[in-house]
Amino acid sequence: MRFTFLIMLALVGCAGKQSARDGKLFSNGVNKGIIDVRLVEASGLVESIANPDHFWSLNDGGNPSEVFLIDTLAEIKLVCKLKVRNRDWEDIALGSGPNEGKKYVYVADIGDNLGVHDYKYIYRFEEPSLKDGAEQTITHFDTLVIKLPGENRDSETIMIDPTTNDFYIVSKREKNVHVYLQHFPYPDTMRPTQVLKIPFTRIVAGSISPDAQEVLLKDYENIYYWKRSGEKIFDGTTSQGPP
Repeated sequence: MRFTFLIMLALVGCAGKQSARDGKLFSNGVNKGIIDVRLVEASGLVESIANPDHFWSLNDGGNPSEVFLIDTLAEIKLVCKLKVRNRDWEDIALGSGPNEGKKYVYVADIGDNLGVHDYKYIYRFEEPSLKDGAEQTITHFDTLVIKLPGENRDSETIMIDPTTNDFYIVSKREKNVHVYLQHFPYPDTMRPTQVLKIPFTRIVAGSISPDAQEVLLKDYENIYYWKRSGEKIFDGTTSQGPP
């Protein structure tokens, strides 16, 4: 599988930092190598904090329950195994958690192609360090249950505001996808509220910049970019326009 960093650069670094509407495009993707076959269905990417110049990723549903740390050449450096089912893992994020001063990996089992699952799951564990070995079994983790309002929805995108730790889920298949918000600290059963509909569909990835001033969402063909314009990342005062 050819591994390019177009999506990586955009989603974790806000590369380009201008929208096509302004006549400026993102930087071109750079081919950095061929990814290991163990990441055959990579679905989600986030930059590591404990391991500089490395990135966390995972495979889509039906694959082994493993989280991978890769370097800037797309080579796997660490494999973390979780003793849970990979029902439909779709995204991964990094954020705060129960212990102040520590960062946690959030594995999002939120996919639901047929809309049949009443509950989705987030697996949260303290971010591992490469110094502790190239293969680790994660024995201490939290299972957060997600119950979205209304009908069951397929989702592939989670985002965490690095300044407030607010947690966002974006649905995938609607003509105008839904944005849901859960404030921090997160309860064991998260019941996010819908704060917005935006005129995009088939959203499969997203990210908030480290200073929380820029947001990206991606569908199959496009990456959408905008700068924060108000107090909230997503301004719920409108139900149709972008944030």
